[in-house]
Amino acid sequence: MEPNEEHNQDQLILSIQTQLRDLHNKQPPEETQKSTAEPLPSLDEVEEIIGYNFRDRSLLAQAFTHGSCRCSTSSYERLEYVGDSVLNLLISREDYFAYPDLQPGKLTRLRAANVDTEKLARVAVKHNLHKYLRHEKPLLDGQVVKSLLEPIITPTTIQMHPVTKVTELCQKHGLKLQFVDLWKETGEIEVFVDDEFVERATYTSKRLIAQNRAANNAYNEIIRKLSAEGNNCDNG
Repeated sequence: MEPNEEHNQDQLILSIQTQLRDLHNKQPPEETQKSTAEPLPSLDEVEEIIGYNFRDRSLLAQAFTHGSCRCSTSSYERLEYVGDSVLNLLISREDYFAYPDLQPGKLTRLRAANVDTEKLARVAVKHNLHKYLRHEKPLLDGQVVKSLLEPIITPTTIQMHPVTKVTELCQKHGLKLQFVDLWKETGEIEVFVDDEFVERATYTSKRLIAQNRAANNAYNEIIRKLSAEGNNCDNG
């Protein structure tokens, strides 16, 4: 290699190194970047809210870690599997001893009403537990139910399941009921009665909630139409 060529190559390498060093210096340090992010609230506050101190605090961290969170903690999915069974057992035990004269069918309805997904979401919001969830899915913040939870459901306050309610109403009046499932495409469930559109509901996070709301909307609309038809017959 000629001396001039060797000199030019050294200059080129030196120039590239200088540009890379300058580019690196313009990047804010990793610690600085982290410090500007809004810190997550401490899970110690959760223990204060629920009045219980965990012996294994890794379980508490796991319980509040969503699958979208890119961190070393496992998500709550396995705990959710266990938690559903435990919650059903606790509510079953409470209802069994609280209402000794209640028949099994009504006990089942009562348990289902108190272990309903949307109801549990409202419990979390009421006690501000939702703000401790570790996730990287902004949609979770936007779709949290904001209304407060009413007291635990009892046999005097329980309402019939929306789908059961509208089904029994249609059977009573000889009406053909049909649910059209568009949830995967639009998040919607539509309700038809005697092949005519009656109502719909949208809830993109969970199909069951969309169906329940559609059923409830349809029930109210059918009642309104039946009432109007009855008034027309009376006037006739």
